[in-house]
Amino acid sequence: MIDLTLLREKSAETIALLKKKDPSFDAQKLHDLDASVRKIRLDVESLRHSKNELAQKAKAGITPEIREQSIVIGKQLKQQEESLEVVEKEFMDLYLACPNLIDADLPAGGKEANKVIKTWGEKKHFNFTPKNHLELGTKLGWFDFEAAAVMTGSQFAFYKKDAVKLMYNLTMLMLKNNSKYGFEMMLPPYLVNEKSLEVASNFPKFKDQVYAVQEDGLYLIPTSEVSLTNLYRNQIIPGDELPLRMTSWTSCFRREAGGYGASERGLIRIHQFEKVELYTMCKPAEAREEQDRMLACAENILQTLGLHYRVSLLAAQDCSFPSARTYDIEVWLPGQNQYYEVSSVSNCTDFQARRGMIRFKETPDSKPELVYTLNGSSLALPRLMVALLEVYQQEDGTVALPECITKQSVFEI
Repeated sequence: MIDLTLLREKSAETIALLKKKDPSFDAQKLHDLDASVRKIRLDVESLRHSKNELAQKAKAGITPEIREQSIVIGKQLKQQEESLEVVEKEFMDLYLACPNLIDADLPAGGKEANKVIKTWGEKKHFNFTPKNHLELGTKLGWFDFEAAAVMTGSQFAFYKKDAVKLMYNLTMLMLKNNSKYGFEMMLPPYLVNEKSLEVASNFPKFKDQVYAVQEDGLYLIPTSEVSLTNLYRNQIIPGDELPLRMTSWTSCFRREAGGYGASERGLIRIHQFEKVELYTMCKPAEAREEQDRMLACAENILQTLGLHYRVSLLAAQDCSFPSARTYDIEVWLPGQNQYYEVSSVSNCTDFQARRGMIRFKETPDSKPELVYTLNGSSLALPRLMVALLEVYQQEDGTVALPECITKQSVFEI
């Protein structure tokens, strides 16, 4: 959630930033509802005070005047309390739907306005017509999407043979890499409660994108960011323990309702996928440096694998709901003939921390302050597997994976 003080004291600038990020969001209405809630609360408190004063007077004896005033104030108080309940709910519903404030220097617009700030390596050139990963993987016997569809449904993958080894070896490579950058390994639960998803900013706005286990009131995580965000919920962290850097490997589950084009068949967009996550909690002044660190950590994996990629600063409307600033890393996929995102590194400022009351104290005597939270994919494994298959394919349909992958222990099984 955004800082309401900014909405109250710098309303014009705050509303302009919200409109820049999400033109459909009624920021002015949020401002007005906030003012209404505060006014009605003052009215309620004033009426309660008057009611208490009458009660004190009544101790000396109830007069007709006191009785009449008490009836009038009681009716007014009941009416105002009912109004407060209605307006508070309307305000909170809109407040939870309010996106985070973006950094003011972000380009205006959507995807078309994203700004490429860096490229690494070059596109792979072939002396034959490259195949896509679906053709390659099917011929190698690595994937069985038909079996997955029978046992589960469409847009699920069943990995086999060396695809499984590749998945585990890529994970090992990533976790080792992330550890070198100071990220501590975590293995969180895959099921979380509703409050956890609200704190991570998935609920209520994106509730339709999450798989529910209704009988238990639990949900499958769409990303381990949800679990890691809630690790310090309602806690105050000593300032000297920050920054807290975490990395985790989990399966992720997303409904992502809607159809997909032919270009997104196979592993490009699936409902269950594996991902190694980077997550940081830090002091506000450390956030820019931490975001650069996370970006470098994710980039190093692609450089190690020899994969061509580009880094883009996302425009205002392309930033995710909780993000104030996001960099996307997009890897080149020859079989798709286009770039696809394999990592988004986002600074969520204090947006999630305010929902989860995650704070720190600079010293034991200091006033608690909200931490800043940052997250990044390091990396999304299925799309990385697509890149490796398509970039390192041979003319005969085999794949010559780089040594940094094949030398990992799982390939010795």
